[in-house]
Amino acid sequence: MPLGQHERGVFEKQATPLYEEIVTSGGISAADERIAGDGELHEAFELLVDVGLVLKSEDGASWRAVDPAAVQARVVAPLGQQGAELIAESAHWAQAFSTLSHVWRRSPSAVGGPFAEIRGLTTIGNFLASLVSDAEDELLTAQPQDRRGVKQLGEVGAREIAALERGVKMRTLYQHAARRGADTRKYVAAVTAAGAEVRTLDEFFNRLIVVDRRIAIIPSHEGLSAAMVISEPSMVGYLVDMFERHWERARPFTSSETSLMRDIAAEQRAMTIRMLLEGRADPAGAKRLGVSPRTYAGYVADLKNEFEVETRFQLGYEMGKRGISGRETDEPTP
Repeated sequence: MPLGQHERGVFEKQATPLYEEIVTSGGISAADERIAGDGELHEAFELLVDVGLVLKSEDGASWRAVDPAAVQARVVAPLGQQGAELIAESAHWAQAFSTLSHVWRRSPSAVGGPFAEIRGLTTIGNFLASLVSDAEDELLTAQPQDRRGVKQLGEVGAREIAALERGVKMRTLYQHAARRGADTRKYVAAVTAAGAEVRTLDEFFNRLIVVDRRIAIIPSHEGLSAAMVISEPSMVGYLVDMFERHWERARPFTSSETSLMRDIAAEQRAMTIRMLLEGRADPAGAKRLGVSPRTYAGYVADLKNEFEVETRFQLGYEMGKRGISGRETDEPTP
């Protein structure tokens, strides 16, 4: 008799009390109506016989109990062995399906063609995690206005470090403002130690992730709760080219040389000037620089002090009179 969940239920509810009765009374008569073919305890008795907990007497008139210790190993050990074999087999099947999943995710049909939309932060996160785990050659990421928390940076960093250890090359682009975040600095230190390159740029750019130059993910026009997955080769190539152009102009994140930091400050100053001359509101200007509105207001206040004016109108007039556009290549005059 195969031993499963049903048999265990019968064993616990009926066979165990019957066994206790047999032990207490010194045996049970073979003619007991309860264990006969249509008896109420027939199934429980048959189970005791099958597992070897009762044996028939030499004269065949009764059944006596057997020490459970002598039976347990014979019953439980095979079940444990079957369990171990099932666990091992399930692992093999999981690996087999993992290979198929890898093939599926690398095909355009995985996301519904050359252009597809995925929704929900959890869905997007899981999709990105699978892409990074499948990366073989290169990861390109652009992360403007970095506001990721410690937990998210830690999870992303662990996946990316694992990819770097597999030999995948990785380049990440932030805005200059990301240098202010302690969590971001820790993340950058971890991934650069594993071989990644990280740079920062003054101007605003959209979020972008490209895996092996075969698939790209960009935000949907609806916001970060939806994303577009692009596998069309020409479009992916165009996005990679845009990334490369930004990358060439960007500054190494890990460098803290005085001249570099001075250049970064000058670039942020120039960007603020452009935002003011274009008439952008503070929230829009702050977004373009990747900083909070309060920080942006501080940049504007610094410019007022620099040009010795009190209002923004006066600031714009003074900059216009001096021919300042925010696009000058030379360093600002103190």
